[in-house]
Amino acid sequence: MAVVSRCSRAATAATTANATTATTFAYLIRSLSPFSSSSSSSTFDPQNDLNNRNKPAVLGTLKRESKGRNVQWVFLGCPGVGKGTYASRLSNLLGVPHISTGDLVRDELASSGPLSSQLKEIVTQGKLVSDEIIIDLLSKRLEAGEAKGESGFILDGFPRTVRQAEILEGVTDIDLVINLKLREEALLAKCLGRRICSECGGNYNVACIDIKAENGRPGMYMAPLPPPPQCASKLITRPDDTEEVVKQRLRIYQAMTRPVEDFYRSRGKLLEFDLPGGIPESWPKLLCALNLEDREDKQSAAA
Repeated sequence: MAVVSRCSRAATAATTANATTATTFAYLIRSLSPFSSSSSSSTFDPQNDLNNRNKPAVLGTLKRESKGRNVQWVFLGCPGVGKGTYASRLSNLLGVPHISTGDLVRDELASSGPLSSQLKEIVTQGKLVSDEIIIDLLSKRLEAGEAKGESGFILDGFPRTVRQAEILEGVTDIDLVINLKLREEALLAKCLGRRICSECGGNYNVACIDIKAENGRPGMYMAPLPPPPQCASKLITRPDDTEEVVKQRLRIYQAMTRPVEDFYRSRGKLLEFDLPGGIPESWPKLLCALNLEDREDKQSAAA
């Protein structure tokens, strides 16, 4: 079977110490249906491409052709760029699970499980969690999803290293990798403005980002995402959302995760999307880049 051969390749590629983890990961991901791969990479510029209606060539394989064949996508981007926000929206739109390794890590931290003390030190210092821990947490999440009959996925936060990307490629086909990009000053402001409701877990942002146009660069406005009244008094800040830690995460991303972009670019699976602003500006343009339509969003706007 093709599944067996993919599992075998993943296990062979992994080191001896991690072969069991890679094989388990391969087994758990086996039932997720792949799409055919594209042979070209694309960059989508919302300012220009929307005018001439050009669609990146990589998008030709995105439409689901039969029931039960769900997308298998990956979101890349610097910490705080909005991967979770847009991955979650696409998850709801397409009916596939959104799996965030950042959420998996935070859930493990909150559970006081066997990895919590080790993870706490890593996260507060802004370091990347090891491949072994991430794959272990992801394997458990996939196992739980498989038991519920889930098919397809949108991964957010994985892979973060080329080695993780190689393991993932060894066990399944990734259809598309969406690389969200945002200028650094906006990224820093977004991260420092993030807030979480301690009761419901909702994510909000108190930052109002207003960057003026200068030297030929367009301006950018991102409105705050305020909480509802019932959450306003329960907001907390993530312990890793300090200026020092955020800057450290960005430095680590540049050094370790940028090669993952090159990995998928060379395989013709990378779609680079420059966020032009907040959700109201970026969401419809991202949908356009993906050849998708959010009918509920249109109805809400028309109401």
